[in-house]
Amino acid sequence: MMNLEKIVDFTLHPINDPAFRAACRDRLNKEGVLVLPQFATKAAIDAIFAEGEANRDKVYAKREEHTVYLSATDPAYPADHTRNRMVISSKGCITDDALPEASPLRTLYDAPEFREFLCDILGETTLYNYADPLSSVNLHYAETGQELGWHFDNSSFAITLMVQPATSGGEFEYVSALRDADAGDMNFDGVADVLDGRTAVKRLSLDAGDLVLFRGRNAMHRVTPNEGTRTRMLAVLAYNTEPGIALSKEAQMTFYGRTA
Repeated sequence: MMNLEKIVDFTLHPINDPAFRAACRDRLNKEGVLVLPQFATKAAIDAIFAEGEANRDKVYAKREEHTVYLSATDPAYPADHTRNRMVISSKGCITDDALPEASPLRTLYDAPEFREFLCDILGETTLYNYADPLSSVNLHYAETGQELGWHFDNSSFAITLMVQPATSGGEFEYVSALRDADAGDMNFDGVADVLDGRTAVKRLSLDAGDLVLFRGRNAMHRVTPNEGTRTRMLAVLAYNTEPGIALSKEAQMTFYGRTA
């Protein structure tokens, strides 16, 4: 098993240093996104990629249409209204239980030092695993032409680790502070402007080993279609701020094609 010192580049990212944590927290709070380049070592990324390749037969791939708000359409609005406009997401993934016990992803996810770092940056007291065996750590695959459509997240934060970027396309695009979800704000006009290309978007071009913390509940975002021939591979590290939370059986079927 690879220990944390072999997974995280502590020289570039001294996650136990209070000053480093404070700088990271400030960037996340100001910009809604924090990119830590080359957070994971080449050895760790090589091992994760090899695991991903070895488990390609376990990938569940799906193409689906959904609203930007990741909720069912609302009959109170016309079908062509922004509230009900559909976008396309198409990707594959393998679930937590398909990863080897000795995976560097599992070591990173479970490491107390990493969780303490995340809590400090995110302003959380404790982070918990999902209660179901599928959802805590996922490895996502985007083949040529696959994409993640525009949407807002339901959760307040997301943590991802780039394993292999696409050679072309596959860029993360976002528009910060487009709504106030806690106030029930939908901002239909602002969303329509993004969907119709009238709003300038910010882009992240990520390299292997880059860790990203993103607040996507109020920031609309997507991953553009993979225009290259190389699979885009991304690890998602999913935590909860309350214990005992599991995805519903319906959600498990939607995301993974099976239940646990």
